[in-house]
Amino acid sequence: MYRGARDRQPRYYRVRDVYVVVLDYMPNGNPLDRHQHHRSSPIAQVIGTKYLSLVELIPPPGQHLNMGERIYVEQSLRGFQGPRLGERLLWQELTGIAKDNLPKVLRDILIEKERVYTEFFNVASSINIRLHMFELLPGIGKKSLETLLTERKKKPFESFKDIAQRAKISDPVKSLVDRIILELMGGEKYYLFVEPPRDAIDVVFFKMLDYLYARVNYREPW
Repeated sequence: MYRGARDRQPRYYRVRDVYVVVLDYMPNGNPLDRHQHHRSSPIAQVIGTKYLSLVELIPPPGQHLNMGERIYVEQSLRGFQGPRLGERLLWQELTGIAKDNLPKVLRDILIEKERVYTEFFNVASSINIRLHMFELLPGIGKKSLETLLTERKKKPFESFKDIAQRAKISDPVKSLVDRIILELMGGEKYYLFVEPPRDAIDVVFFKMLDYLYARVNYREPW
């Protein structure tokens, strides 16, 4: 069974997301931004829909962004004139509005990619003899773990509703959202979905999203 790739010295690579969702838009700039030129010019805080990257977004002159708007940001294309990505963000650098919007936006992303995230419940494995990946999800303890393992042996899970009904988990989407937010906040030992912060030490990154996308042959929408 897939165990994931371990990264003992994680660092940020380029942002691989090509679609993002706006968590907060500041047309007059973010006065708390660490970059002086972002304190007085339009800036947005967004999350990628594929790899869940938190990142700054700089809109082109004259373009207004809306909260919750989905935006195409493929910058590898020559001559691309759309919004451009800035630097990766830590959860702690999000505005209060962005933090408030994050759970709903994440939930929408997961529901859109239900087939991908349902597959996690079919392939999640033990991390060590004492800990299973399922136990990293808030709200899932030993009893739920045993039920999940028993039910998926009978038949693979097919949807969030199927998981909720057969494994008696009231809201599997919320458990995933809560886990992703914990990983975005940093300070975790194990990362299932989100790339660890640049300065994280002695952590394990399983890169589950790459594995899940490949496993279900997922293409669109990102």
